[in-house]
Amino acid sequence: MRRDMADPGFGYAPPEPGGYFDVVIRAGPQGAVRVYECFALGEARSLETRPEDILKAELTKERWDELAPAVTAEFNRRLRTEKKPAGRFTTGHNPVERPLGKELLVLLWGTEYEELEAFPTALRNWLGLLPEERQWLYTVTNESSGRIHDRNGWRAALRYILCENPVDGTGRIP
Repeated sequence: MRRDMADPGFGYAPPEPGGYFDVVIRAGPQGAVRVYECFALGEARSLETRPEDILKAELTKERWDELAPAVTAEFNRRLRTEKKPAGRFTTGHNPVERPLGKELLVLLWGTEYEELEAFPTALRNWLGLLPEERQWLYTVTNESSGRIHDRNGWRAALRYILCENPVDGTGRIP
């Protein structure tokens, strides 16, 4: 299933200056989920992966299914406060406005090599960050280690920030 420009995804309003992120979800339980950074749309075309789109993250459907409900709830909460329509992730292409896409990548990069058992802590810590903090973390991480499957530098720091730093829900480390 492809989305055309009438389907807004998560806050995406084409054409947006600076681009957007595309979360591509393949069908089936064994399907992969890939997140691309996209900088421009061709005239009146569907959102398709193009050679100039940059693959930023790749994970299994199982891992995505553990993270997607919390991400969807957080993004829709924020979109509602901005009086924008809610979105949902479906099979196929899911355009995500640039700020939300940056925040999503912080979560995906921070959990990409962790066991599923670490995801509740990662989600709690990710939700505990302000949107501006998530976006800043994306910027510094992307500059130094934004390539696919990079385990060094800021990517390692994201793993520590999200998964090795348990908080008790009040912002305090137990």
